Amino acid sequence: MSDFDAIDSLLASVGPETKLPEAEVRRGLREQAGLSKAQVARALGISASTLSAWEAGRDPSGETRTKYGYFLDGLAAKFDTPAPAKTPAPTKKPTPPKPASGSADKTEPDEGVIQLADSEPCVLCGHPATWRMAGFTQHLDAAECHAAAPPPASDDTVQPTPHQPEPPAPAPQHPAADRHRSAARHAIRLPSEPTDLISRSVRAALEAHDGDAEAATAALVKKAIPDAMTLLDETRKGGRYDVIAHPWMPDILKKQSARGPDQVWEARPKWTRTELPPGEHKVTALDINGAYLSALKTHLPLGQLEHSTGSDHDRRRAGVHLITPPPWDHQDVLPNPIGQRDEPGPLWVTEPTLRLLLRLSGPKHGLCEPPEIHESFTSGATEGLLEKFRITLKDARDAAIATDDKVTLEYVKAMYSKFVSTMGTSNYNRELYRPDWMHLIRSQAFANLWMKALKAHDEGLTVVRAMGTDELHVIGDWRKIFPEGRGVAEVKVKDEYAAHGVNTAGGAA
Repeated sequence: MSDFDAIDSLLASVGPETKLPEAEVRRGLREQAGLSKAQVARALGISASTLSAWEAGRDPSGETRTKYGYFLDGLAAKFDTPAPAKTPAPTKKPTPPKPASGSADKTEPDEGVIQLADSEPCVLCGHPATWRMAGFTQHLDAAECHAAAPPPASDDTVQPTPHQPEPPAPAPQHPAADRHRSAARHAIRLPSEPTDLISRSVRAALEAHDGDAEAATAALVKKAIPDAMTLLDETRKGGRYDVIAHPWMPDILKKQSARGPDQVWEARPKWTRTELPPGEHKVTALDINGAYLSALKTHLPLGQLEHSTGSDHDRRRAGVHLITPPPWDHQDVLPNPIGQRDEPGPLWVTEPTLRLLLRLSGPKHGLCEPPEIHESFTSGATEGLLEKFRITLKDARDAAIATDDKVTLEYVKAMYSKFVSTMGTSNYNRELYRPDWMHLIRSQAFANLWMKALKAHDEGLTVVRAMGTDELHVIGDWRKIFPEGRGVAEVKVKDEYAAHGVNTAGGAA
């Protein structure tokens, strides 16, 4: 490098920061160019998950910011001028083949449509397609698409899933693009297609075992892990975020021995109230439905965990944290949010446990002091990563309960419970190695139970016991607080018993 180059570089480093467009514009430019996240990430020398974070609103800094801004400026400049034609044709956007005379379904695509250089799977039918609209690869000619047309009656009732972006409103001058975009919304947002995977598996198992429900259930439970991973792949189609399935993991997330645990504390509640008010009491043991299913909605890190030190907590990231927990002065009426821990001092906890402690230390509850954060391993995170997967399983579970379909119910339970338990170091699930996710989902289930205990306490019930993910014992009219039923948002009675005396430790409660 010459002296003048060095001076130019130095001047650039102290100049104003490169201006970047809004997050949705960044993503739109890349998709309009037909470039994948992996392609752009390689060119910039970053990971695909980092690029995902930039397209979600996180800003880069330093030299990488300059390179990213240069890239985006280049794309914007290209799209301001006509792209060179691939064939001797007018220099305008390529259009799909013209329809036969009299067809009302075929028209020229609008500005949100891109022709791809290489074919990709259609989001509607999975067959090769060469067009992308609203960010999703698909056939624009319905005759070429193998997907069944969605029921027209449901057009006005479809709601977007939380983690999917709303495609741009259709331009009124392109009625056919409007219809194609409507079909894309059905394919991406409705869980009917992934749910069909579950119903087809159940039908196949019953047919293979001549209608023997017990044998079919056993066969389905046996293959619940690979089936859950297939379902996850289906529900991730068109997702906004790239995920690293086998990242490097810090030593704290590795088992210390062949059968021993790692160093992460999940804060599992195991608490029984030692004293009750005088008199005889009727205690109701409540069972929390679908605890792990509900816990799939939690902040999960997308990429490789990165180490940091200090007491600040970034709510846009998630992972595991070394903290000194605050003293808990309410053990007589509520369990400690970090569970039953005998040893004092710092410990590694998950994101849900940390967020629970921060919430309880806030002005709304004021139940404890904030925890002291020493260091963390985190990555950019989203709460909606598994949302469509969760909703698909929930819908299948609800339908099975409504129709008294015990085979499907047991199959779905096995899918989500085994999915959670085998994404760590299990040999039964080689497609996903995320022990951090496993700990976070479990801890979210424990935190959800703890918040139900707090709600019962705040509403005047006497909390007698809290155990694991789904067991809460209370005294009082719990039906005024918790809806009864078998749905995921409901509870059911597991047991009822009488509690006598003041000390219930070691007794029936």
